[in-house]
Amino acid sequence: MEERKTKALAICSVVAAALLWSSSYAVTKEVLADVGPLTIGAIRFTIAAVLLAIMARMRRNQAAPPDARQRRMIYLSGLLGITAYFVLENIGVELSAASDASLIVATYPLMTMLLELALLRTRMPLLRVSGVLLAALGAFLVVRNGAEVGGSARWFGDVLLLLGGLVWAGYNVLGKYAGRGQDAVNLTYHQTVAGAAGFLLASLLEIGDWRVPDASASLMLTYLAVACSVGGFLLYNYGLRRMTSSVAVNILNLVPVFGVIGAVVINNETVRLAQALGGMVIIAGVALGLVEHRTVVEKAAVPEPSPVTEPI
Repeated sequence: MEERKTKALAICSVVAAALLWSSSYAVTKEVLADVGPLTIGAIRFTIAAVLLAIMARMRRNQAAPPDARQRRMIYLSGLLGITAYFVLENIGVELSAASDASLIVATYPLMTMLLELALLRTRMPLLRVSGVLLAALGAFLVVRNGAEVGGSARWFGDVLLLLGGLVWAGYNVLGKYAGRGQDAVNLTYHQTVAGAAGFLLASLLEIGDWRVPDASASLMLTYLAVACSVGGFLLYNYGLRRMTSSVAVNILNLVPVFGVIGAVVINNETVRLAQALGGMVIIAGVALGLVEHRTVVEKAAVPEPSPVTEPI
């Protein structure tokens, strides 16, 4: 019963993270009207780092800090999953559409599985290979639609979002390996500090465009920091430590559904037939690629083997 309860809590935590993150594309698209993409990341994750530092200090039973080698890997995962990923996401959303971003994110589980195959030598059944090809076709339809509707800028934004998927896959594999022995608060805090530092340096490229955001943009930045960064990453890291990386990322397939709804409601975007078709093909490919036997699910909480090539 205790094991089932732990698995249920892990699944619920990742689902909750997916629901929070599904709104980030539409909210970021609105904030981009007043704040640059790099500055958004700097503000968002600096606030998140401060909040997490307070949470880490206020806990009664503070976890043992990671050693020097583990801290370097955690910082690297933070730079990947926060700075590098959100630079690509924010710029990609600025050039493309929030609905495109929400649909393209459905390919991320397959990218994670491919990385697990390369680094962890995870077996890749025929169904998963078929799923990879089908999801790739769906992503092509979404990106092609972006090029037809928005020209080269939207196409380039979609490509950046796809590259963000590769970075996110790296974050998941490295974060799970580097975060062993750390609780969700400690792991998220160190990752966010590294990510915020990277964004602060990157945001200097936009120093000429800095200005005080209006009240609406400030509220949305606060939402991105508190709900999507602190809440989302805490929930996701809690679940990620209790299941395999590909299973955790697969749950993020909830993001496209709610993300497209958010793009329509918040950004007044319209979803074309090509987008809808591409999204359905992506989700079908992911579902096909993630067909697993019960034995695989039962072993989800077992620690994964060390990567073949250890990070520096």
